[in-house]
Amino acid sequence: MDFSLSEEQRALQDSAQRFARNELGPLAADVEKSAHPVPRDWMKRYAELGFLGVNTREEHGGLGLPLLDALLVMEEFAKVSVGVAFPVFECCAGPVRIVEALGPPTLAQRVVPQVVSGEMLVAISMSEPDAGTALTDLRTTARFDGEEIVIDGAKRWCSGAGHSEGYVVFCRFDGVQGAKGVGAVFVDRDSPGLTFGQQEELMGFRGVPSADMNFDGVRVPREQLLVGPGGFASLMGLFNIERLGNATMALGVAAGALEQVTTYVQERKQFGKAIVDFQAVQIRLAEMAMKVEAARLLIHRAAANAGTGLPASREAALAKCFVNEATREVTGTALQLMGGYGYAKEYGMERRLRDSWGWGIAGGAIDIQKVNIAADLVGRRFDQRR
Repeated sequence: MDFSLSEEQRALQDSAQRFARNELGPLAADVEKSAHPVPRDWMKRYAELGFLGVNTREEHGGLGLPLLDALLVMEEFAKVSVGVAFPVFECCAGPVRIVEALGPPTLAQRVVPQVVSGEMLVAISMSEPDAGTALTDLRTTARFDGEEIVIDGAKRWCSGAGHSEGYVVFCRFDGVQGAKGVGAVFVDRDSPGLTFGQQEELMGFRGVPSADMNFDGVRVPREQLLVGPGGFASLMGLFNIERLGNATMALGVAAGALEQVTTYVQERKQFGKAIVDFQAVQIRLAEMAMKVEAARLLIHRAAANAGTGLPASREAALAKCFVNEATREVTGTALQLMGGYGYAKEYGMERRLRDSWGWGIAGGAIDIQKVNIAADLVGRRFDQRR
């Protein structure tokens, strides 16, 4: 069992690290201050360097590399900030993977190359006011009307809403209840009948748009059907890629916090010496390092085992759950070690702490991952309704 990266992977990682550290600091500050997403001219720069299509098929303009390679890039961006890393997350681990894997060839050929070139973002639209964790309770409906699909309903907590050009919308077809009725449709932002609510003001995740979506008789061509009723399992199988992306974004936050605080404790002096010389500080550093390394190994195992395919559900859940919790702990400890400097906006650690909490909510809450892990261990699903 070889835990080392290949020469090609190390080169890609180094390239992403240099670009992120040397170029993205001022952009991260602008995104944090304004809460505006990464501008499109920057998206084009990401694209020119290949960072938006690392694991996209070559026929769609990507590099055709395994998922792990894309996660290496994502972590380096996320070390700088969630806001500047979000386009990489959406393009490499987001719903465009569903479009590429399950969409009709004509749709995939229209959408995916635009994503790789930085001209389009695709967001996922799953949650509803009464269907978050209980996703199979969703009420947004889709019905076939000749050569069109008609969508009605409302969505909530859609990251990218109003900003992304395309949406993978989970719908209930033909009134069929439960998972058997759930499928997905690709909807363009400018579709008549699709409107967006006001942008949410979140605790963290500045630069990541989030808003309600309303579908009032939205009509799309039948060719934009991604998965019909009965395909819920295939959708969630692909969603495991997004869960590993979620875990990697959280890992980047934690790893960035560890790097920042390690530098700080060697420079900050109290009682006439650097605070790293105090044993209590050394222990905290070691604890943070152990959590970051363990988190990275869980992610890399799941991604390496997937190759260019899909991550195993259990491995994705283990990675996401552990990393989400570890990131909160690491950023909290780092902030405490920095004292007043950690609590001040100017130095960025409080941003890392705020961002750390979002990943354990998005993409399947921490406790739900634990329920899924337990279900896999005992070999049966737990009925939450009785």
